[in-house]
Amino acid sequence: MLINIDRHIMETLSKTEVSIIQYINDNEKELSNMSIVDIAFETFTSPATVSRAIRKCGINGFNELRYKLNLPKDNKDLISINEIMKKTLVEANEVLQRISLKDVLDVVNEITGAVDKQIYVFGRGPTEQVVREFALRLQLLGYNVLATEDPTIMVKLSQRSNNQLVILFSLKGETRELIKVAENCYLNKVNLVVITCASSSPLLKYASHYLLGYYHKKIAIKEFDVTSRIPLSMISRIIIDYLVEKNNDKV
Repeated sequence: MLINIDRHIMETLSKTEVSIIQYINDNEKELSNMSIVDIAFETFTSPATVSRAIRKCGINGFNELRYKLNLPKDNKDLISINEIMKKTLVEANEVLQRISLKDVLDVVNEITGAVDKQIYVFGRGPTEQVVREFALRLQLLGYNVLATEDPTIMVKLSQRSNNQLVILFSLKGETRELIKVAENCYLNKVNLVVITCASSSPLLKYASHYLLGYYHKKIAIKEFDVTSRIPLSMISRIIIDYLVEKNNDKV
């Protein structure tokens, strides 16, 4: 039995949720090939109901449930896919656990306080995609934003001491040009927000506020620095979504 239900748990479950857990236990062998949508379809419920039933049984969501499966030892493909999904799950959970709600609010307040300022968003390498998306969303919210990945331009812009806010995205926090930007901001008393996954990054000592995420050390393509930027994208989304909520509250 994949999910054990004691008397206490049973008392918290509705009849529909009991039927979902029963279906999962009866179809354990097929579960590794199914999604939460498939289970909802087979049980005539919704993905939200399936997720709620699983969580009531002390399991933190469908992905954790699937990871707990005892996969056949001779099915290397299923084992490999399961490990990959586990890596993403660990990364996402660690990001949510490590970022402080107060720090998120501090960063959001920095941005809302810069509504009449020039906001610069910088990042290098694969992080540039996160930078572009974040900057675009800020622009759609009405902020005056300039994003660039050009090292010469970002360093020169950071030397200005006028009315501005600088936001740096850096996975490992070691990029030389970004460190120079951070130094310039500190010297020119420009507010600096740093979003990184490196607690030992030199960027942090120059930041007015920062958010720390987490990235998995197991790299898929070892020859190149193409570590997943999912943690940075998650933090970016949290900031933007909260800004949207604040805008809606004003309406």
